[in-house]
Amino acid sequence: MAVDTTEPEYWLNWKFLLCALWVYSCMALACFLIWKYEGPRSRDSNGDDGGDREEAPPRAGPGVVYLEDCWKPCLEEIHPGWLLAFRVVAFFILASLLLIDIVTDGWSIFLYYTQWTFLLVTLYFGLGSLLSIYGCYQYAYKISGDGSDLIGSGADHGTYIIAPTGESAYGHAIKSSCYSRIHGGQEIAGFWGYLFQIMFQTNAGAVMITDLVFWLILYPFLAHNQYDMNFILIGTHSINVVFLVGDAALNKLHFPWFRIAYFLLWTGLFVNIQWIIHANVSIWWPYPFLDLAFPGAPV
Repeated sequence: MAVDTTEPEYWLNWKFLLCALWVYSCMALACFLIWKYEGPRSRDSNGDDGGDREEAPPRAGPGVVYLEDCWKPCLEEIHPGWLLAFRVVAFFILASLLLIDIVTDGWSIFLYYTQWTFLLVTLYFGLGSLLSIYGCYQYAYKISGDGSDLIGSGADHGTYIIAPTGESAYGHAIKSSCYSRIHGGQEIAGFWGYLFQIMFQTNAGAVMITDLVFWLILYPFLAHNQYDMNFILIGTHSINVVFLVGDAALNKLHFPWFRIAYFLLWTGLFVNIQWIIHANVSIWWPYPFLDLAFPGAPV
């Protein structure tokens, strides 16, 4: 018999308290790691950031993201256009598959963590395509010889970047929308660059978890019960990891381990939204282990 999740008794018990402690402890740890390591300035340094040091260049800590890493391939011999082509193809294939899934099964698919992650991977390749378009423009501008002095004389002092003459409004928006600065001759990414890096590492954890759980745990059970495995089900649990691994092999993005914190926040956000939905509407749980009536729920 289904339990009414809107009843106060469902939530006011030791099981929910223990589950909440697990979830919010992980989210608090994630927030601490982000506060400590994210961005170009390190919080654990002994320097003084006040007074005459106001114009000092940012320290290259583990959390720094350079703009060129978002669009440059890992090897100089590879033209950025190849990475752009890969990302555009990946975006359209993933978006098409997601659209078919929505049309077939409705918006209720977003009750599942898998579809959350699949949407995030799709958005990652969409944003990556835009950054690669900007990068290809910069690459062509540099090769043409017109952009030999894009940085300017104050680069080593962390000055803001001014778009060179003839640069498109699109390129200027990518650079100047969020305080692009220079460190060690390289341009530090602004908001979109950091968002792209965060999406990359969030996807790395979420995609691996969802696909490994599906193929190693759920698939043997489904195959044993002769469950009908359609194209959409297989595609949403395989093609995303193929494209993500391919992009990771081609791109120049780094993988500092502290950013696993974003994966913890992403998963914690999913659990919290599930709790909010079920506290207001008594509907089925997408995963049985999320049900607090399930014996192993606290684990």
